[in-house]
Amino acid sequence: MRATDSPLQIDYLADRPELLPELARLQHAEWGRFNSGRTLDERIANLQRCSLGRTVPTTVIATQGGILLGSAMLVDHDMSTRPDISPWLAGVLVIPEFRRRGIATKLIERIEQEATSLGIPTLHLYTDTASRFYAKRGWSWVEDCTYRNVRVTIMQRTLAG
Repeated sequence: MRATDSPLQIDYLADRPELLPELARLQHAEWGRFNSGRTLDERIANLQRCSLGRTVPTTVIATQGGILLGSAMLVDHDMSTRPDISPWLAGVLVIPEFRRRGIATKLIERIEQEATSLGIPTLHLYTDTASRFYAKRGWSWVEDCTYRNVRVTIMQRTLAG
């Protein structure tokens, strides 16, 4: 069965722990430049801490036909240089061959729903490449800065509540 033959599902990573190592490898490949000293085992341990479900932190995953397509996270802190900002949308990732199909938008919306259900009024994120993508989805610019030698944009979104 191909992934496109089944409906898209968005679940808590906590409910699909067998996918944790695969997601950790994908994240490590995608964002290793931000944490060049972090090992894959450390990333796995961090994902385990961030996969509680229905709380902060949590991780949601998109699957189709049992195939992992992507993830998004709700975390207390995502930038060590900005401990004053909380909470964050983080870890939005869709496997390249499944991009441009609305999966990232669905993952983001799910995290926004989770935050709203927890009474969180505002979410933040940082991105080095996708500020226009987020702006089209209602996120607004906060500031540009350098984080771990990469130029990033911090954005925020006020949630309906």
